[in-house]
Amino acid sequence: MPLTESRPDALAEIYAQSIYELADSLGGHDLVEQVLGELEDILELCRANPDLSEFLSSRVIKQSSRSKSLDSMFKGNIHDITLNFLHVLNEKGRLGHLIPIVSAFDERVQRKLGRVEVDLYTASPMDSGELAKVKEMLNAAMGREAIVHPYTEPAMIGGVRLQIGDRLIDASIQTRLRKMRDRLADTGAARLRTYADDAIEDSADPDS
Repeated sequence: MPLTESRPDALAEIYAQSIYELADSLGGHDLVEQVLGELEDILELCRANPDLSEFLSSRVIKQSSRSKSLDSMFKGNIHDITLNFLHVLNEKGRLGHLIPIVSAFDERVQRKLGRVEVDLYTASPMDSGELAKVKEMLNAAMGREAIVHPYTEPAMIGGVRLQIGDRLIDASIQTRLRKMRDRLADTGAARLRTYADDAIEDSADPDS
């Protein structure tokens, strides 16, 4: 199976903290950014090459064989810390969890820089001017620099959806329509109960 596409979990946070602290202690922020960039480049290669993704996450391939292949592919092309981290994940059987680990690592780096990662979903692509306005609004609202990642979801009717860490802000038209429908349903049920109560009171009143 390919690498797992999922949000960071407790396990990912542990590995992210480990690689962050190691890189920071040996080379400061510059090395942290380098290691993060190399891991993100590897993920891009995996997304473009399903065979590589399958190779990294496969439970059938022996760890020793995969370790040799990791050296063959990456030694001399990435920093030793990055390569050693891949070896550690391989030995622990966690390479298949690489995506959420790198995501947690990235979020940690952005927090240290006073930034926040924001996933922006819209029905159609936004142009650079629109994205700049959205980023400006987010910066003002959060008091931090927003790193906006735009995504397109054609199934959305309109509006926007924001994913900020674990927080989801859904201002899509579908959500607005659903909430309106729910309110109408609740209001209709309340009215029906009122009519029923009035009818019962009327039938119980001997003067009615």
